[in-house]
Amino acid sequence: MPVYIALLRAVNVGGTGSLPMAGLKAICEDLGFRDVKTYIQSGNVLFRSDEKETAVEEKLDAALGQKMGKRPAVMVRTRKELEAIAAKAPFPDAKPNFLLVYFLPEKAAGDALDKIVAPDGEEAKLAGREIYVHYPNGSGRSKLKLPALKAGTSRNLNTVRKLAEMAADMEDKD
Repeated sequence: MPVYIALLRAVNVGGTGSLPMAGLKAICEDLGFRDVKTYIQSGNVLFRSDEKETAVEEKLDAALGQKMGKRPAVMVRTRKELEAIAAKAPFPDAKPNFLLVYFLPEKAAGDALDKIVAPDGEEAKLAGREIYVHYPNGSGRSKLKLPALKAGTSRNLNTVRKLAEMAADMEDKD
């Protein structure tokens, strides 16, 4: 049974709202997902399901919308996808916590980076359903403007690697 990693947008960071990870776990279990595990308070959940990625994504987003009053947007990836995302990370000299991967609901348009405003030397690279952004001074004070990022949710490279590792551990228990 496949292991999926769901990344919720704007949960516990002031956007859509607060959702305790125990609540997220319960919602996933109520949907019939198995071996549910959460990771840090930023909307990361791993689970098993026989359903297709798009069906899992839609079910979870709809259930969260009912609970929270608004759909947060859920991006689902597999272990292999996360491993590839981490392995293909550009900007090899970037500190992993200064390199954010923005997960998008669908493949970004080829011109997605055309409107970038990067006053602090931020760099971005488009890669299918992800956009990598290197924040040389950290993302907290950055004045980066890139409209294509609004639809997605970001995780730093350390978190991406940890989620891939957790998914691998779950798969190894098969």
